[in-house]
Amino acid sequence: MPAIVLVGAQWGDEGKGKATDLLGSAVDYVVRFNGGNNAGHTVVIGNETYALHLLPSGILTPGVVPVIGNGVVIDLAVLFDEIDALEARRFDTSALVVSANAHLITPYNRTLDKVVERFLGTRRIGTTGRGIGPTYADKMSRVGIRVQDLFDEKILRQKVQGALEQKNQLLVKVYNRRAITVDSVADELLAFADRLRPMVADTARLLSRALDDGHTVLLEGAQATMLDVDHGTYPFVTSSSATAGGACTGSGIPPTRIDRVVGVIKAYTTRVGEGPFPTELLDADGQQLRDVGAEYGTTTGRPRRCGWFDAVIGRYAARVNGVTDFVLTKLDVLTGRDKIPVCVAYDVDGVRHHEMPMTQTELHHAVPVYEFLDGWSEDISAARSLTDLPDAAVRYVSAVGELCGAPVAAAGVGPRRDELIAIRDLV
Repeated sequence: MPAIVLVGAQWGDEGKGKATDLLGSAVDYVVRFNGGNNAGHTVVIGNETYALHLLPSGILTPGVVPVIGNGVVIDLAVLFDEIDALEARRFDTSALVVSANAHLITPYNRTLDKVVERFLGTRRIGTTGRGIGPTYADKMSRVGIRVQDLFDEKILRQKVQGALEQKNQLLVKVYNRRAITVDSVADELLAFADRLRPMVADTARLLSRALDDGHTVLLEGAQATMLDVDHGTYPFVTSSSATAGGACTGSGIPPTRIDRVVGVIKAYTTRVGEGPFPTELLDADGQQLRDVGAEYGTTTGRPRRCGWFDAVIGRYAARVNGVTDFVLTKLDVLTGRDKIPVCVAYDVDGVRHHEMPMTQTELHHAVPVYEFLDGWSEDISAARSLTDLPDAAVRYVSAVGELCGAPVAAAGVGPRRDELIAIRDLV
């Protein structure tokens, strides 16, 4: 069987857990392939809400094997807190598998993330301060600590010592902070070794065999296309590859085994943190979207910046990822409007752009060009097929697919798992 990639098609928080639910029992493995606990998935089952940060959302589906791939960076304390919280709510997490090659977030990564962001002042990126960026920097600098290092204490201490020779110079001499000791770091990490060991595997080999045996593998990205370190709104991006290409490097599954790429896209647009946002609303409309859509970060609780739907971003995400299908979420949040603006292009210094501008400067100068679609007033949360929707809502769903260049396979009409309209099969 082929693999399916699931990615965010905007700046994150699109509701990727909803798309995972749609695939349901058709999926045998769900693999988180990038990011760390700077991301969050919110899944609503009945009247219960589950906020996941490191664990793949498939961990809430019985019979699915959840996998944390090599492209993820792991804060072990957060991981086990999350596992314990689910176990306390009677979810079985024993099937979780963790890549031996995933990198670990260390205490000095977290400290550096916070002090560097404060040091940047008005030039800050808007990170969550959880050590994700410094951990990926260590990975690329070849001084990172991996999961497998926990099982050889001598190697672990050598690697921590090598990393701290540089980190302490920065902390003490540049940022006027206290030096961190090798023992404090090693002891914190080793405290998790025995509990972690049974979960660890060569996940790339595991997933290859699963595909060979006819199982369906879903590769689930954290963050989203516009936060991808290569293809996002750099430098206001995350530190990992959040696009479909990152699914391959972050899981060990080759691109030839990927059959479908599902882009999750919200019926309007949000982002958290700094950076350009052409359709951002700084008025009552923006606040209403935030309030009705409960647009506050799953991980940080930060209020999200809100704006109208941006089809330029949607087209870009479709092209960069090779999106075959979109899942449109939070359609219900737009209920009650006579007209709904949709950004179809940008005006950059008098020049109309239907595609993403090439440079950061042009994007910062981009002014949205809007077309207005008819709105609707009916409550659509009980709709389970397109025929249950008002005509205007159906046209809005169709317009999203046409403007972005890939069909909409499903539309979310509420936060719960069952508040979803399936339009076409994804498997």
